Amino acid sequence: MNMHKLLFLAVGCVWAMGASAQWQWIDKDGRKVFSDRAPPIEVPEKNIVQQPKPRPAPAGNMAPLFPPLFPPLDSATGSNGGAPRPIAPAPAPDAGKDKELEERKAQAEAAETAQRKAAEEKNAQIRAGNCQRARQALANLETGRPLMHTDAQGNRVYLDEASRAAELQRIQAVITTDCSR
Repeated sequence: MNMHKLLFLAVGCVWAMGASAQWQWIDKDGRKVFSDRAPPIEVPEKNIVQQPKPRPAPAGNMAPLFPPLFPPLDSATGSNGGAPRPIAPAPAPDAGKDKELEERKAQAEAAETAQRKAAEEKNAQIRAGNCQRARQALANLETGRPLMHTDAQGNRVYLDEASRAAELQRIQAVITTDCSR
């Protein structure tokens, strides 16, 4: 556990170093100001106590990642000496497109569409079966004969008029939802 605390402390200290103030200057009231941003332009150079250290140039002969878009300007005249501006190369028409990725995406969409269609067909079959059973039950209820069903304990129970009306209403709702499509 001690090692964890020590590691946590070390990471915290290293992390805090990046957030430390890099600029120090004395403002017009004589107070010392610490900031990670450069002082305002009104602060004279003599009042700047500390500024960030310049980063060292990369070692070796490294070329820039991207060529410059414009040639350097001549400091005396402020122009590029009449040299034409280089034109950035146009991206290739197929740049950024991965054909294999597009094919996979199309296959996934086709598989999803097929799954959706199969699910719709299965639901249609279920609705058709429900519709057929509901119409058969409706025909049995409309005969007027006494009907019975088995309860949860396995006993036979005859439907009275209130139960028959509730069952008729339930069957009409099933017919309305499943037979109308």
